[in-house]
Amino acid sequence: MKIEKLDLTGKKTSIEVLDKIFSAKVNHKLISNVLYKTNANYKKRHAKTKQQNEVSGPTSKIYAQKGTGNARHASKKAPIFVGGGVAHGPKGELAYKVRKLNKSEKKQSIASLISDKNKNKNLIIFNDFNNEIKKTKEMNNIVKKFEITNSLIILDKKSKDKIEKSARNIPNIKITDVNHFSAFDIIKYKKIVFTESSLKELEKRY
Repeated sequence: MKIEKLDLTGKKTSIEVLDKIFSAKVNHKLISNVLYKTNANYKKRHAKTKQQNEVSGPTSKIYAQKGTGNARHASKKAPIFVGGGVAHGPKGELAYKVRKLNKSEKKQSIASLISDKNKNKNLIIFNDFNNEIKKTKEMNNIVKKFEITNSLIILDKKSKDKIEKSARNIPNIKITDVNHFSAFDIIKYKKIVFTESSLKELEKRY
């Protein structure tokens, strides 16, 4: 399929792209699953309490089993005593398994999200940035001109080096490359922007 491509003057041409990335069927169930796994793996779980077997101290009974008239108890490590272990408390990071994402899931979810952006006219493709954009003001003018004020900009390495510094202080703009964006990034921003070279790099993976 062909989609629109722009240069920085606004001149329009077209570019041939892969259907399986830009007009794929949007698989909402897969996207939800990928986001759930990714979010679960990013969470830091530092909360941890000591179980009864982790509390230091003697393991001897606090008094005789029979003849005292009191309830039977073992050591003071029991959860019912102050300073004892905590029953059913958080166990820290080791208690949580890492939810694995295979390459196919990642690729398909990203293709689904890109296709959805394309369908809703929230996808823009530029020619490669041949000239370095040094000033934030220049980059800000481009952002306003093409209405990409809330965008994930995915670039090839050469283009990234030329504009990254100028876009650093513009709010709601993220500059990245083909190797460092995720499904979360695509959902977070309203629009996604590619250059011709970054687009070709992405297509090589499919």
